Amino acid sequence: MFVVRRSKSNPILSPTHDRAWESYAAFNGCPIKVGGAVHLLYRAMSTPQKFNDTQFVMSTIGHAVSRNGTNFTNRREFITPEMEWERYGCEDPRVTYLGGKYYIFYTALSTFPFNASGIKVGVAISRDLRTVESKHLVTPFNAKAMSLFPEKINGKFTVLLSANTDLPPAKIAIAQFEKEEDMWKEAHWNKWYKNIDSHVLHIPRKDGDQVEVGAPPIKTKEGWLLVYSHIENYHTDKKVFGIRAVLLDLKNPKKVIAQTPHAILVPEESYEKFGIVPNIAFPSGAVLIKDTLYIYYGGADTVCAVATVNYSNLLLSMLPEREKKYMVRHPKNPVLVPNPKNEWEKKAVFNPTAIDLGGKVHIVYRAMGEDNTSVMGYMTSSDGFKIEEKSKEPIYVPREPFETKGIPGGNSGCEDGRLTVMGDRIYLCYTAYNGIEVPRIAASSISVKDFLARKWFWSKPELISPPGVDDKDGCVFPDKVKGKYVVIHRINHVICADFVNSLDFQKEKLNSCTELIRPRPGMWDSKKVGLAGTPFKTKYGYVMLYHGIADDGTYRLGAALLDLKDPFKVIGRTNAHILEPKTPYEMQGQVNKVVFPCGSVVRRGRVIIYYGGADSVIGIASVKLDDLIAWLVK
Repeated sequence: MFVVRRSKSNPILSPTHDRAWESYAAFNGCPIKVGGAVHLLYRAMSTPQKFNDTQFVMSTIGHAVSRNGTNFTNRREFITPEMEWERYGCEDPRVTYLGGKYYIFYTALSTFPFNASGIKVGVAISRDLRTVESKHLVTPFNAKAMSLFPEKINGKFTVLLSANTDLPPAKIAIAQFEKEEDMWKEAHWNKWYKNIDSHVLHIPRKDGDQVEVGAPPIKTKEGWLLVYSHIENYHTDKKVFGIRAVLLDLKNPKKVIAQTPHAILVPEESYEKFGIVPNIAFPSGAVLIKDTLYIYYGGADTVCAVATVNYSNLLLSMLPEREKKYMVRHPKNPVLVPNPKNEWEKKAVFNPTAIDLGGKVHIVYRAMGEDNTSVMGYMTSSDGFKIEEKSKEPIYVPREPFETKGIPGGNSGCEDGRLTVMGDRIYLCYTAYNGIEVPRIAASSISVKDFLARKWFWSKPELISPPGVDDKDGCVFPDKVKGKYVVIHRINHVICADFVNSLDFQKEKLNSCTELIRPRPGMWDSKKVGLAGTPFKTKYGYVMLYHGIADDGTYRLGAALLDLKDPFKVIGRTNAHILEPKTPYEMQGQVNKVVFPCGSVVRRGRVIIYYGGADSVIGIASVKLDDLIAWLVK
């Protein structure tokens, strides 16, 4: 229920050939506000040099200043290797101001080639971010990414750290100290390490995933906000670097009280996908200004970048009790269940589309009998919720070889329709399937007059998508664009759009694919995306609801905002789902864990969404249009 927006200035810091010490990379920046300026401490890497017959790159810590948090100047080398325990590099600083001092924790490298025993945490202390007052080796064991809470908790210095990062599985843990010097006292840490499991934050993750501290914690009224790194499939070549967040209890920060269920940002842009180490978005700092959270991160271990998210909206995805206030399920759900008296809808009724015409909401839904043939039924509602009229027979049935049963007992028919009103006609796009060939999009139409009179004189259906291509989830866009019509559809796992010259589908076919959105590995829509219903127009843009499928097969609902003048341009996309399976009728059915809308209408300021639950029943949910727009625009 939020959108993460990357800065248009990204990357905000890149390597520069003018200075040898940062000519190879400048990344993983940690910001801190000082007066009206933002100071950024970041990892800088020199050009690779030959060392003991291998290529060696020296990491130091740079410092830059900005007035707006994105345009940084006065770059200089700040912390360099001086001690034996950091002789091969200083990496990934985290800075916190407490008690008149800046505590800058960083990864200290004491061996080369690098190995776990030589990768530990060091700290530099400064009073002005110009000079270093003292340095100390902190951990006597393998650790990284330590950060200090910006105030004492229960009277104690409190830190978060990633322990055993190079001896996975890594553990995010908490340590507390009575005195400052205890933070680098070896005896204290040895005692702590013997009972490390009692200090660990229990953040949910799958076996094989890696978690590491990201930004220093930020105090909010809801709790300590920790932005951290969650790396899926860490030990494989399919690892996914994602940025997530948790809330920790203010008085007992070892207690996790809420978390984002999925990544909120993953590598998508070129500066995140291509670099020294490809496909990395690694959080290293964060700043909360009013209700905007600025997340600073490294892209592909090469550059610094920043993204923003509305904090209040982010909380909605972390605190389920708040989410319920916004996306409301109809109390009479499911509003339609299979009817054992009607053979054609005896097995399932699901995936409804809807249009608002003549003062009524008209709902066309997919139905299946025991023979697994999909047809379409019809019902109406005056208020959008209470079903008043329902067809006794299907209003649309398979008529052509491409949708009639090719294998006895197999699935076939007309699936998952989406309706669009254009002038005096209503266009129906649906998935045509005969059980033999790949699913394709078919289109038919009917006059508004006949539709309202319940005279089901549909035109001859035509296949409009290319042969041999898995193509589903199609609809006619509700307005012309640049003098042409548009069809949105899904090829394989990507939602795309095509121009057509007319809606005469005997002549017009889809022959290209301009991508709108694609799956995002590590997020709630990681496996597949598809159009949920015909987009609708607002003054901010066209709202396009879509379903996303996660790696575990769960179907959820999200939203994207398309530009008014150029709907092929996505100007906002929810980084969290807005509806997910929770109730028994959504969790269990023909296909478990599914909410699958094919249509929506806007009534009295609410978006009413019609959806299939677990491919078996029909439910209704609604959300205020203003809230939905706020999630997409803020």
